[in-house]
Amino acid sequence: MCLSQTMEVGKHGKSQGPARDGGVLLEPFVHQVGGHTSMMRYDDHTVCKPLISREERFYESLPPEMKEFSPEYKGVVLVCFEGDSDGYIHLVAYPYVENEGLDHEDVTEPDQPRRKHSRRSLHRSSSDHKEERSALESDGSESLQDLKSPRMELHIQSDVPFQMLDGNSGLSSEQISYNPWSLRCHKQQLSRMRSESKDRKLYKFLLLENVVHHFEYPCILDLKMGTRQHGDDASEEKAARQMKKCAQSTSATLGVRVCGMQVYQMDTGHYLCRNKYYGRGLSNEGFQMALYQFMHNGNQLRRDLFQPILGKLRNLVAVLEKQASYRFYSSSLLIIYDGKQPGAEPGHKPAEPPGLDPSLSTQNPAQPPSDPTPLQPDSHTTPGQPAPAPLPSPQHSACPPPKVDVRMIDFAHSTFKGFRDDQTVHDGPDRGYVFGLQSLISILEGIQKENQ
Repeated sequence: MCLSQTMEVGKHGKSQGPARDGGVLLEPFVHQVGGHTSMMRYDDHTVCKPLISREERFYESLPPEMKEFSPEYKGVVLVCFEGDSDGYIHLVAYPYVENEGLDHEDVTEPDQPRRKHSRRSLHRSSSDHKEERSALESDGSESLQDLKSPRMELHIQSDVPFQMLDGNSGLSSEQISYNPWSLRCHKQQLSRMRSESKDRKLYKFLLLENVVHHFEYPCILDLKMGTRQHGDDASEEKAARQMKKCAQSTSATLGVRVCGMQVYQMDTGHYLCRNKYYGRGLSNEGFQMALYQFMHNGNQLRRDLFQPILGKLRNLVAVLEKQASYRFYSSSLLIIYDGKQPGAEPGHKPAEPPGLDPSLSTQNPAQPPSDPTPLQPDSHTTPGQPAPAPLPSPQHSACPPPKVDVRMIDFAHSTFKGFRDDQTVHDGPDRGYVFGLQSLISILEGIQKENQ
């Protein structure tokens, strides 16, 4: 054991998995679609992640008007890396007590391999496909044999299977009960902690609100926001890498790029998943197609979602315009909605309105021109889909309005005037982030108009 067996579970609730002598057994968060550090499930309403002190302090310093658009910060726990006699690896959380005199260093960010991508079409070249496929086969899309591996024992899984789309936009052959990106991050986290286990037994983790716990079938779009990703304290080498990554993706042209996605498909009853390597290779037109795909449930485009999502995005723009000196470098934005529509049953394929192609989410979309004109934030360019027959507007429907949410996450490189001992002070709001939101709003408005 890491700590005294008399310690009790913290106020944030008990795990549904087996508790270990007063601790909470952590499990990979089923619905993690992006990021490079493992997000763990603490209880139904709470997740946790390795603590970075800048991010902890930023959550504690959030302006009141931003709290609607970020996860609730719930505190800190101590996490112990444990292995049992059968060879299984467990992460167990215990209450953190300030006066214990424990001072544990932050988790350092892993230096990920750098990959080159092209933006000249919706998808990458054949060599890029091979590169992505190799990455997914090695650590992105885990096999059932890996799930049963003695390295980890999983107790809490999704009842809905996940399928990762491969580099050619075709379905992978395997369905698993976790988002494959979640498993990738979890295995990397366990590997790092095991390598340090001889010298270090305890880790601080942040406790945060599980922002998808309200949703029965959470559809999640993870977007890297802004035209700049490196923090003010980044080394020249890291800054150069991040600037190159932005220049070669829609971060430069739109101020936003796809980092991950899962979309519940009503016709098949499973989630379709995309990862950050897919997002880095998208052109402007490809990004638009990704948004269309995110709003499509396998049967039809979810036109009922546009107004509530656009309303939240516009409200967020208004809030961020007032945050002088704030910069949210390398942070992400989550757009979330419930994939199950009232009255619809999974696996049911209704008659499709004329002109709408329900196979869009699982087939190769039509290729755009080889040298597309960059899309500006006020443009209404949309995927070239014929407009389907209009559906009744939400206000005339007996169904309740759809549940949607928009949240900012990942503040490890954020800053503002007077934050900690930061030497660089920025003027005005974060224009790169706002530019990305305006691009997002413009593209969604265009898709909505095209499909009224």
